[in-house]
Order: sequence, then C-alpha cells, then structure tokens
Amino acid sequence: MAPEPEQLSSLSNPLATVDQLSTSSSQLDGVPADLEGSLRFAGAKLTQAAGILLRLPQEIIAQAIVIFYRFYLGSEGGSFRINAVKDVSAASLYMTAKISFLPQSTRSVLNVYAYLLSPTSPLRKPSEGITGKEKPDAESYYLSEGSYHSARATLLQTESILLRSISFITQVTLPHHLALTYLQTLGVLPPSPTTKSSALAARTLAHLNTALFSPQLLYLTHQPPHLAVSAIYLAAREVGVKLPSMEWWEVFDVDRETLGFLVVGLGSCEGWIEGEKEKWTEISCPLTLDELEEEIRRRDVENG
Repeated sequence: MAPEPEQLSSLSNPLATVDQLSTSSSQLDGVPADLEGSLRFAGAKLTQAAGILLRLPQEIIAQAIVIFYRFYLGSEGGSFRINAVKDVSAASLYMTAKISFLPQSTRSVLNVYAYLLSPTSPLRKPSEGITGKEKPDAESYYLSEGSYHSARATLLQTESILLRSISFITQVTLPHHLALTYLQTLGVLPPSPTTKSSALAARTLAHLNTALFSPQLLYLTHQPPHLAVSAIYLAAREVGVKLPSMEWWEVFDVDRETLGFLVVGLGSCEGWIEGEKEKWTEISCPLTLDELEEEIRRRDVENG
C-alpha cells in the first residue's frame, strides 16, 4: 500500500499501487484472475455475514472487508492458495473488532465461522445445506474443545501474518459519515428530513455499502471523499434530487474524470454481484484451501 508522504490524515487511506493491482501473489501461484475475483467476493460476503451474526455495526464490518482486501494485494501480499479465505476473513473481523469499541472473544468469532462454513449455512450451495422442513444439524457446526483450541491457534497465527502483510496499517477511513456531511453542505439533507432527502441519504449509503464488493477494489484505489461524492451524484440521479448546477464536486476536491470513473464503477457493482451469484449456483465458491485446490483441478480437467 502507498501511504501519504508524511502521515495518514483522518480522511485518507493508504492506496494500492499500479504494480499491486496488476500482479498478485495468488496469480503467481496459479489462481486464474476470474477465480481470484470470485474468492475476493466470497471472502467479503463471508465477512459481512459473520459481522451481522456477531451483531457488529456496519462500520466495523466494512473496515474488516477493506483489511481483508489489503491482505491479498500485490505480489508481496497473501495468496489464496496459502492463506484460506475463511481464515483471513475471520482474522480481519476479529482484529478490526478488537481495536474498536466492540471487541469479540475468539470463541464467539470461531463459533460464528463454524456455522457459516457448515452444510447448514445459507452461504453454502443448496445441496450442501438444509432444504424443506429439515432441521439444522447443530453437530455440523459444533466446535469441540479440541477443535476450538486448534481453530484459535490458526486464528491468532493468521492475525499475526495479516498484520505483517499490511505493515500494521490498520486505519480504514470510511466515506459513509463524510457523505452525510456533504449532503448537508449541499443543502439536500435538511435538519428535518423529507421523504425524498431520506431516500437520497439511504440510496447514497447503499451505494457505498455495495461498493465494498466492487471487483475494481474501489476502496483500495480511491480516497473516501471521492467515493462519497460519487455515491451522492449517482444516488441523486436515481432518486430525482436536483443538485447545484455548478460543478459542485470540485468543492470537495474531486475532478470530473474521477467522478465519471467512480459513477460507472458504482453503477456496475450490482450487476457484477448478481453475475457472481449466478456463477456459483451449482457449487459453492471455495472458502478453504482444499475446496480451492479441488476447484482448480476441476478447471484443469475441463480445459484439457
């Protein structure tokens, strides 16, 4: 990652370099680019689901997803063939929560991931989960004392690897609060919100949450003010709210070219996510090392 020349300000994040975006450790280890994108999406979705089950606020979950992305970035980062999606996801969420105001115990985190990785989990393919009126099999995601201690050792070891890989830069500034401030500054979010202004704010935040799953890794390539302005611009067009006729985005230090790129990127996220869901309807996207190796072997057989 490329930090600010002197130090990170409260409104900025370390951004990915061109080299980090063009070559990853996973690709060097033989993971196809399209599969790598699916693994990132699956990891972000797993982190989101775990955070919800742990009743963590979206702010902590979003920060954990960004940390998860940072780990696998560049040729010096982690590799999906060495560091399993499930382990890095759990370590990212555990570490992010630990330095927040809502730290979680290792047992709570591991219990949640045991469930999400079990056949009864809604994240697994239909044939692996429960159907009809079947009752969930609690034994499929029960962690025995021995299993817990083994999983705990893996969690703490992965956390250590994760921290070293991201150079201990755990700061993640999100654009959500910034976007609401910008809406107030633009005069479209009054002290007493109207139906339309509330819809605008909700749609803006929805775009920012959806962008967390972007294949372009928008949270690693653009600063929070850029993301906030772009989400406002797109949401205003969708809701039908008229913004100032002047080039208001320049007030927030965003140029037209950046705005255009991000609006297109934000607008394409939902379609890409639906495509990923359709891609993995018959089988689950690999979350463990064994599942990943099996998927790579399957592709090799299909390709002759």
